[in-house]
Amino acid sequence: MDAINSTEVKTNMPNAKVLSEKQAVVAALKEKLKGAAAGVLVDYSGITVADDTALRRKMREENVEYSVVKNTLVRFAIDDAGFGELDPLLHGTTSLAISHDDPLAPARVVSEYAEKLQNCFEIKGGFMDGKVISVDEIKALAKIPPLPILRAQVLGTMLAPISSLACVLKAIAEKNGAPAEPEAAPAE
Repeated sequence: MDAINSTEVKTNMPNAKVLSEKQAVVAALKEKLKGAAAGVLVDYSGITVADDTALRRKMREENVEYSVVKNTLVRFAIDDAGFGELDPLLHGTTSLAISHDDPLAPARVVSEYAEKLQNCFEIKGGFMDGKVISVDEIKALAKIPPLPILRAQVLGTMLAPISSLACVLKAIAEKNGAPAEPEAAPAE
């Protein structure tokens, strides 16, 4: 009888190789989470292959790592990375979008697809700069334009007064009958 019980215990215990592989996955995921500028957890149930392919293409264009993850492995990684508040969100199908460069990129892409695929792609929650953020915060962040557009808007705002002044000065000069350009010296 003791031999049977010890055999049962051995078959119910995970294989050492499988356990070490899972520990390696958790450690790698933990490092990704700690080094990420931002990340978003998504429930992707019901997404079609075509939509998934388009989503992954967009993620690559935005330099966002996107992968389907096992809830139990992510739970260990997020707890170790300090995002334990995300534990209750880890149920059902889960995918993770992480960016190391642009903290707004995962929120932007995921929100775009959540609007497009309303019944089969749902934002669960996320994190940014070491803090857990809600779905509403993710949606608000998604509305912020990308960095190159923000730079162009700031530059345009800075140049607007100078451009306006130049236009006004030119109009005043033309109104008084003076030419807009300096007069040429008389030819001899």
